[in-house]
Amino acid sequence: MENWFNVGKIVNTQGIKGEVRVVSKTDFGDQRYKVGNKLYLFMPNSTEPFEVTVTSHRVHKSFDILTFEGYNGINEVEKLRDAIIKVPKEQLGELEENEYYFHEIIGCTVLTEDGEELGKISEVLTPGANDVWVVKRKGGKEVLIPYINDIVKEVNVADKIVKIHLMEGLL
Repeated sequence: MENWFNVGKIVNTQGIKGEVRVVSKTDFGDQRYKVGNKLYLFMPNSTEPFEVTVTSHRVHKSFDILTFEGYNGINEVEKLRDAIIKVPKEQLGELEENEYYFHEIIGCTVLTEDGEELGKISEVLTPGANDVWVVKRKGGKEVLIPYINDIVKEVNVADKIVKIHLMEGLL
């Protein structure tokens, strides 16, 4: 299993005072981007990360705006554009019951209550009130499964199996 987990991507600078604009890939932005936290930047075409320390965090429109210790101006952060922000496995916190990290769900096989295999979860969307799991079917067609109690009946991340109630109109 991978030891690094993607929490966002630096897509641009913000202003001239060393802020970067981040498209976040985490449900825990306030925790991940807390002042003093260590984050690890993976630059394009590089396999070794380098560590940065968060000195400020705010949300602006749909972006997380961050500053890092030692990066005080636009010229210093410009070179960070396109970096993938990751955290090590050790920084993943414990989740509540029936909560899962994306990496635990992606790759799970989806079965109906009757045991029919629908496909594998290829992506998790977070459009609003509940997550939506994208299931890639063998024929290439995708099925969208809302993560709600009426549909998702059992999640076994150890065996990578999800059992669902196939409601009318879902397929």
